[in-house]
Amino acid sequence: MLAKITVADYMTKHLVKLSPDMNVIDAIQRILDHKITGAPVIDAQGKVIGVFTERDGIKVVLEAAYNQSGTGKVAEFMTDQVVHVEAETSIVDLAEKFQGSSVRSFPVYKDKNLVGIISRTDVLRALTSNA
Repeated sequence: MLAKITVADYMTKHLVKLSPDMNVIDAIQRILDHKITGAPVIDAQGKVIGVFTERDGIKVVLEAAYNQSGTGKVAEFMTDQVVHVEAETSIVDLAEKFQGSSVRSFPVYKDKNLVGIISRTDVLRALTSNA
C-alpha cells in the first residue's frame, strides 16, 4: 500500500517563496516565522532559480559574525543547484532518496511547474500514518 502513495499526497502546496533580491536577514526571518527548513527562490518570471535553506542562513550569520560585515541578498547565498522530485514519485522512493541525502526538503514539480515542497517530516507522516 505504501508504494501507491505519492509525493503529491503529502506535499505542502502553499509555498513560502523568496526573491533573489530579498535581504538575507528578511529571508531567514521568513523561514523562522513559518517554521520551515528552506524555501524556493523565484525569479521575476516565476521560475525557480535556487533554494535558500537554514544551512544557507547559518552561513550568512557566521560570515557576518566573523567578518563583521553586512549581510547581502538571497541570490548571493542560496543554493543554485536545485534538486527536485516529481509529484507522482512514490513516497517510498522519496524516503530512500532522503536517506542518502543531507537535503531536508525538495521542491515538487508536475509538468515542469513548481507545485509544492516536501520535507522529511512529510515523508515520516506518510510512512507512519499508512504503516
